[in-house]
Amino acid sequence: MRSRLEVLTPDGSGWRREPLAEPPVGRHSRIVETDPDHSDAYLLDSEGFLQPATLRLGQVGGPVETLKREPAFFNPEGLAVRQFFATSVDGTLVPYFVVGKADATGGPALLTGYGGYEIPMTPNYSGVIGRGWLARGGTYAVANIRGGGEYGPRWHRAALRENRLRAYEDFAAVAADLVTRGITTPRRLGIEGGSNGGLLMGVMLTRYPALFGAVVAHVPLLDMRRYHRLLAGASWMAEYGDPDREEDWAYLREYSPYHNVRAGEAYPPVLFVTSTRDDRVHPAHARKMAARLREYGHDVTYHENVEGGHGAAANNEQRAFVWTLTLEFLWRKLAGPDRPLPRQVPPGDAAERAGRGIHR
Repeated sequence: MRSRLEVLTPDGSGWRREPLAEPPVGRHSRIVETDPDHSDAYLLDSEGFLQPATLRLGQVGGPVETLKREPAFFNPEGLAVRQFFATSVDGTLVPYFVVGKADATGGPALLTGYGGYEIPMTPNYSGVIGRGWLARGGTYAVANIRGGGEYGPRWHRAALRENRLRAYEDFAAVAADLVTRGITTPRRLGIEGGSNGGLLMGVMLTRYPALFGAVVAHVPLLDMRRYHRLLAGASWMAEYGDPDREEDWAYLREYSPYHNVRAGEAYPPVLFVTSTRDDRVHPAHARKMAARLREYGHDVTYHENVEGGHGAAANNEQRAFVWTLTLEFLWRKLAGPDRPLPRQVPPGDAAERAGRGIHR
């Protein structure tokens, strides 16, 4: 999450450790090439939430020269990157980044996360988020929850299988911390995630609906009873567990979004985005979840692209459409006047509303 680059030099009795560079908060740097046999030269690749990817050439103990920089797609003036820590249910400190105006309070905020497969959510530059969200005055946040690789393998193992709920408790703790710090409010806090992050969104929707004003799930995994029988699902059982084993289904059942939808619950509006040709997470996950929520009268928007695979887009034009749809949906739900809680839906209304179908 925060890069630390060092030079280690043998000095006879051990190694002498010296800093090579100290990237600021919200910027990720890595050495991409060295020439140890002929010189002390190195290539340094870095990018951040507000800085496009930049390639630099440096000499150990000497100057650093910028070679190339990707184009900037939004104006970062007035924006800042901060890092905070939220306290999860078991006392674990969970780091997260906040990008936006430092003095922004109570406005629309977009929180994202992943929390799986030892994949870290490091700072990265996104022209889409910059122009489509930050430039409109929104705040952007990234949660580094357990299940990812931010603190190495132990951070990943802490949320495997029967411990999966820790990842979801971490994300909920970050959401609550954003509100406690006055950065946003539950009505103006939206969340977005894809694939395993789409599962995260489904769990947030069904377990913590009062924390959020809107939810977007891209190519989501949602039916944890049958996920291992659909497309690539069987290869993920080391991460989640085997639903055919009674002891595994006992904990999967606790959070499986599809199995935890309730007719009378007050859920925030949700957008599902999937692809007919997704070859990893079957579109049936999103289809079934949307149908179940609609059956119970909840506010659901659904988009299924007929191509595009697991990215839900086959080219840049389609990708632009998906992100425009996502950010416009969130902005309309979060940036307007505070809305009242969705009314509790009596079970008797479910059948009446089931015939309205699913938007495609």
